Amino acid sequence: MNEINTRRMKLSQIQALIAVADCENFSEAALQLELSQSAVSHAIASLETELGVQLFHRGRHGAQLTPVGERVVSHGRQIACTLEMMVKEADLEKGLQGGQVRIVTFRSVATHILPGIIAKFRSCFPKITVSITEVYYTRAVEEALRSGKADIGFVSLPISDEFETREILRDKYVVLLPPTAKLSSAKITWKELAAYPLILQPAENACSVPLRKYLTTSGFPLNIAYELSEDSTIVSMVMQGLGTAILPRLAAEPIPTSLKVCSLPADFERVIGVAVLRDGLLIPAVFAFLDLVKSSAEVDSDGDFPINPS
Repeated sequence: MNEINTRRMKLSQIQALIAVADCENFSEAALQLELSQSAVSHAIASLETELGVQLFHRGRHGAQLTPVGERVVSHGRQIACTLEMMVKEADLEKGLQGGQVRIVTFRSVATHILPGIIAKFRSCFPKITVSITEVYYTRAVEEALRSGKADIGFVSLPISDEFETREILRDKYVVLLPPTAKLSSAKITWKELAAYPLILQPAENACSVPLRKYLTTSGFPLNIAYELSEDSTIVSMVMQGLGTAILPRLAAEPIPTSLKVCSLPADFERVIGVAVLRDGLLIPAVFAFLDLVKSSAEVDSDGDFPINPS
């Protein structure tokens, strides 16, 4: 039996192992790592050759870890975690003269809130890099913070008390109606709303749960015709006259001028906050970014965030 030479094992192989294990698919892992699929396949094959064991079952339905692969990848995750801690220690030493701030957020914040904040941050700290990962749900933000893949998350509040949070914005829900809709006022009634097929975000979306509870107070049977995750798709469906949508205003932007926009019968809003892992190891660059977010989050009496486009 050949002796395993750990000197021949590469960090890129460990990264490929973790990515394929997470994605259960070589092509998706390649996209995540920004590599070609052949490069990922070669990395896994070389690692299997060096270790002398098969790490994945490959088939039409993707790649599944073998029992020994499960055990090996757990050690790989420990290595990745150790490397992250090494980077953080180095960033702590560099203070505000370097380092990276890793942000995880949902699209509407990434589109309408973060660009202005990041521009101000980079003007103050040009040597600090900022990365953004977009996800669909607050739960995915929590997971990224918990796993150490991100330093700062933007979430719909409230969330688990394992995170420290601060409110930065209250985002009112609006009703989007097709261009042909006829309304008597800028505020729709429950009766008028019940006459349209509704297009909502899926029930598992953190914002959708309180909205659906709110809608049960209508006293009218509402027809939920479609459930879609992508905000832009929802807006397009309304444009085609397939129903009416209820979305937070930031999520709906940019709203086509031909759509009718009105208020709900009673105001309803989501609370957007910034979150970090409680008792987490945060570098000075992260604290500096949080300070800028907090200073920018001066909500006026109308609930408008100053950095939002008008």
